[in-house]
Amino acid sequence: MRHKYETRGLVLARTHGGEANTFVALLTSDLGLVHARAQSLRKTGAKLAAALATLAESEIVLVRGKEGWRVTGAVLDESWFAQLERAAARGRVARVSGLLLRLVAGETQDAEIFPIMRGFLEALATVPDDLLEAVEILAVLRVLAALGLDTGDIPGTAADFAPTLLTTVVEDRKTYVARINTGIAASGL
Repeated sequence: MRHKYETRGLVLARTHGGEANTFVALLTSDLGLVHARAQSLRKTGAKLAAALATLAESEIVLVRGKEGWRVTGAVLDESWFAQLERAAARGRVARVSGLLLRLVAGETQDAEIFPIMRGFLEALATVPDDLLEAVEILAVLRVLAALGLDTGDIPGTAADFAPTLLTTVVEDRKTYVARINTGIAASGL
């Protein structure tokens, strides 16, 4: 019998995998980034459909098999897609998630990225429009640092996106963007 892993996770992306199956990219609090198969997710009335929608934060049960991870259960906690009503905020999430998926070639055991993304989503849902760019800059810089692609000082903690902190990011925007570009260049993308 296989061991079941229960963890909290964010669904970053979904791709079709056959007639009714779906592959999900999950950023988990315990296991880092994993790619898992969810059976029959695209069928009408699928039990796990809401819990495994893009930008859903859920309690997820995973099983590691010989062909990779498989989702066996999920309970929705928060739908960040519904929370992020502004198109500008959704676009920023798409860019940061896409960058993260490109930077991590397969799976990573780095649990440090989960609180960064969680704080990033909370901040996008609450800050005013003029601070959205600062939230994105800070999130990308923290992800790069967690992956070892930036070694400079980053203000605040992983989940800290306070308005006073974001104001300092706005003031020193050019320096932070240059560091991001250097980190992305160092990754080879």
